[in-house]
Amino acid sequence: MEYLFLQQICYLILLFFVFSILGWCMEVVLKYIQYHHFINRGFLIGPYCPIYGSGIVFITVMVSILSGVESSVGTTFSISFIGCGILEYAVSYYLEKRFHARWWDYSTKPMNLHGRIWIGNLILFGIGGTLVIEVINPIMYSLFDRIPVRGLYTLTIIIILVMSADYLTSHFVMKFVKSSVENSEADNTESISKEIKLLMSNKSIFYKRIADAYPDVIYRTDRINQRLQEIKEEMERIQQETADNLDRIKQEVTYSFELMKVTPAQIQEEIIEKQDQLILHLEENTVYNKEIEELQKEIQEKKQYLEDRKKLYHVR
Repeated sequence: MEYLFLQQICYLILLFFVFSILGWCMEVVLKYIQYHHFINRGFLIGPYCPIYGSGIVFITVMVSILSGVESSVGTTFSISFIGCGILEYAVSYYLEKRFHARWWDYSTKPMNLHGRIWIGNLILFGIGGTLVIEVINPIMYSLFDRIPVRGLYTLTIIIILVMSADYLTSHFVMKFVKSSVENSEADNTESISKEIKLLMSNKSIFYKRIADAYPDVIYRTDRINQRLQEIKEEMERIQQETADNLDRIKQEVTYSFELMKVTPAQIQEEIIEKQDQLILHLEENTVYNKEIEELQKEIQEKKQYLEDRKKLYHVR
C-alpha cells in the first residue's frame, strides 16, 4: 500500500516535469512566431514552465478523485476549463502583488476577467486537459511503469533537487526585479521596463534572461497604481457630469417644445379666464381659501410661462 502511494506521487512528479517542459516548448514556439527569435520563457532558468505541469497534475488528481462519482469527457473538460482558469488567475494575481508587475495581460481580448484570464485560453485548457487525460496520460503511465523502482525514486529525487535549486536561484533574480521596481522613480511602466533591462544588462546571464523572457511585462509601482486610480476616478467624475448635463439639456429641450405647443394669445386668454374665475369667486365668497390659492397659482404659472417663452425667443 505504501509503495503504491509513493509510486503515484512519483508519477505525478514525473507528469509535472514532463508537461512543464512541453509547456515551455509551446511558449517558445508561440513567441518565436510572434517575435521571430528565440525567447527562453518562464521564471525558472531551465526549459520548463511549472504552471503547465501544475495544471496537468491538478486535472489528473481531480479526475482521479471524481472517477468513482462521475467520469466523462464533459466532466474532464469542465475540470480543465475551470481548474486551469483558477490556477492562471491565482498565479497572475500572486506575481503581480509579489513583484509589482503584470507578466501577461489579456485586457484587449474578448470575455477576459481583469486581464488575467480570457475565454480563448480557457477553452484551449479544456480541450488540452481532456486530450491529456483521455489519450496522453495512459501512454505516459505505461512508460512510467517500465521504469525500475530504484530508477523511479532516483529520477524523482533528481527532478526535485534540480527544480528546487533552479527555484532558489530564480528567486534571488526576482527579488532584484522587485527591488528595482520599488526603487524606480519613473512614472510609467515603459520607463520602468527600460530601467530594469538596463540594470540587468550589466549583470549575469540569469538576470538578462528574465528581462528577455517577458517582453510584454507591465510594471506598476504603488505610485503608478495611485495615479491610475486617480485617472479612473477623474474619468468617472467626467462621465457623471456628462450624464447630468445630458439630462439637463433633455429637460430644457422638452420644456422648449412644451412652450411651442400654444401661442401667446392662447396663454393670455387662459390667464384672463382664470382671473375672471378668481374675481367671481372672491365676490361670491363661496369657495374655500385652498381653491383661491390654486387659481392664483395657475395664473402665476401661466404668466411665468409667457416670460420663459419671451426669454427663449429673445436668446435666439
